[in-house]
Amino acid sequence: MVPPLLRRFGAVVLLALLAACAEAPKPPTLSFQPASFAGLPGWQADATAAVLPALARSCTKLMARPADRGLDGFAQYGTPDDWRPFCTALGTLRPGDDAALRALVEAQLQPMAVLGDGSVQGLFTGYYEPLVHGSRKRHGAYQIPLYRQPPDLVQVDLGEFRDSLKGQRIAGRVRGGRLKPYDDRSGIEAGALEGRNLELVWLDDAADAFFLQVQGSGLVQLDDGGQMRVGFSAQNGHPYVAIGRVLIARGEMTRDQVSLQTIRAWLAAHPAEAPALLRENPSYVFFRELPKPKDDSDGPPGAEGVALLPGRSLAVDRKHFALGVPLWLDTTRPALQAGAADTPLQRLMVAQDTGGAITGGVRGDVFWGHGAAAEALAGRMKQPGRLWLLLPKAVASKLTALS
Repeated sequence: MVPPLLRRFGAVVLLALLAACAEAPKPPTLSFQPASFAGLPGWQADATAAVLPALARSCTKLMARPADRGLDGFAQYGTPDDWRPFCTALGTLRPGDDAALRALVEAQLQPMAVLGDGSVQGLFTGYYEPLVHGSRKRHGAYQIPLYRQPPDLVQVDLGEFRDSLKGQRIAGRVRGGRLKPYDDRSGIEAGALEGRNLELVWLDDAADAFFLQVQGSGLVQLDDGGQMRVGFSAQNGHPYVAIGRVLIARGEMTRDQVSLQTIRAWLAAHPAEAPALLRENPSYVFFRELPKPKDDSDGPPGAEGVALLPGRSLAVDRKHFALGVPLWLDTTRPALQAGAADTPLQRLMVAQDTGGAITGGVRGDVFWGHGAAAEALAGRMKQPGRLWLLLPKAVASKLTALS
């Protein structure tokens, strides 16, 4: 659905959007190769039934979409009608029955190896739901705001206008009948939004606020003893710049040394330089308060609109993948102790989220949940790996013919 504000300015705004995208780098080519379940590393060893809640949530979403339309506009991944037999059969399975789910997947789906620019190898990282400290009122140490989405921020899904722009989004504000860039991080931190009553909560640490924006959601331990969950509402439209890459470019650390933990340590050791480093990332995220989860194991809602499942929900590049599709991941879990070896991470996942730093076909971000263990894993994870898409057999057959 086209937002009302965008409809109001019609073709003038659309031309501005298309011009803004004209210089975007060409996305990597994506191709697929049919594979066998016997060829999936670790297929028989996975506790497959652990992914059942994630699959069920995505099936509910899939079945609510128009029955004859491609998922998220991707005709090559089938329609809800193509997925209906699998989703219907999924509802008959008992929780914890690995063999039954494995048999169902093998009977109805076909694995397709994903290649980006002809390579099966890609990068897999992790994210988590951080715990930060805050207050609903500004006082004392609580001076760093998390903002709600400003009412004048216009977000546009360009794929609604051109198939060639599928997965691309832009945001800004309308001035004089034209869409103009919104304030960047520097402008917002300098006070561009002050006095508009947009503060959702006040935090006690600027680095915590920054990393909460990177993760996209989190838990806020309030000074009155309560707790609130906050989640992504909107983004200011500026490109995401990884400050780890900035530190590498400056010679502060090597690529192998960069992790959430080492970046945090650098910020703590350089308090005078930290604010300028954080402003190197012009992207800024706005939040909304989320309802409390029914189950402590449930994560926040991802881009698909369903609760993320720790260790089974994968953030993907929406320029390449429809949300809700199952995937097989073959990568490694990073070692948490010095001298220890990385261990295999081979499991059935579901594409349920996306992120500004997740670009490319063989690319994913594993959601690890909340807590210290999740933070340790997510902060260190930057592993090579491979990815397989699992599609209904008839759909996979057509995709094979096109590849």
